[in-house]
Amino acid sequence: MSDLLALIPPGPPLILRDGDRIVLAEQALEGLMRAEAYRRTEAMHCRVPVADILSDADHRIDQLLHGEAFDVLHRQGERAWGRARRDGVVGWVALDVLSPGAPLASRRVASVTAALPLNALVGEAAEGVADADLQPVGDFEREPVAVAERLLGRPHALGARSSFETDCSGLVQQALLACGLPGPRRSDAQADLGRSIARDAAQRGDLVVWMAPNRDQDWTGHSAIMVDADQVIHATGAHGGVVIEALAEVEARLTGEGFASAVFRRI
Repeated sequence: MSDLLALIPPGPPLILRDGDRIVLAEQALEGLMRAEAYRRTEAMHCRVPVADILSDADHRIDQLLHGEAFDVLHRQGERAWGRARRDGVVGWVALDVLSPGAPLASRRVASVTAALPLNALVGEAAEGVADADLQPVGDFEREPVAVAERLLGRPHALGARSSFETDCSGLVQQALLACGLPGPRRSDAQADLGRSIARDAAQRGDLVVWMAPNRDQDWTGHSAIMVDADQVIHATGAHGGVVIEALAEVEARLTGEGFASAVFRRI
């Protein structure tokens, strides 16, 4: 079965349920699980600077950046249900922010002050964005923490993941993507990156993750990046934005709220 599951596209499989019945599944799952109907996904992409991805309960759980692909399985009214191709999050997106197809990007936004957010994807034409704000795809930053430091002061917003506003794991994700590194969307997946290190060995650039006490599919913990041996940079509701804070203070606050003690990862 593990070999068969390797055939499933990255991210959670696209499955629509009615109670215990699978009424619709993406065609890639045909022969792997039983469903009443199978359908090919429809490739679309984000045509606005940033677009929200919503849960079934209409809570923002992620965002699409300009140029990112969204594979649509189902349409309902003015919304599309599918999966973000870059980070695998599944949810609802307004159809009016999507355009057909998933064009291959040749450049990415490297600035944090451009009209499009950091890591947005564009082709040769990028209306309203200066060439100086763009880099060729494959030309990456060197240090995730240095990228995160450029976002100091940006507002904290749950479910956001852009240089306009961001949550904790969104900040870490965007710093990693800017450096050409895997950028999972959720804290639990970020806690699996690289290799485990001891607190005493932690240094600039290491990831720090506190797992939430009652984590669900959407919010699994809190993520940060070490600035030096004693400080982290993170997006936090406690301070309303992206800040540098003493690791010991974050540890005390989060463990006091029931989070597990920090784990440290070197990538």
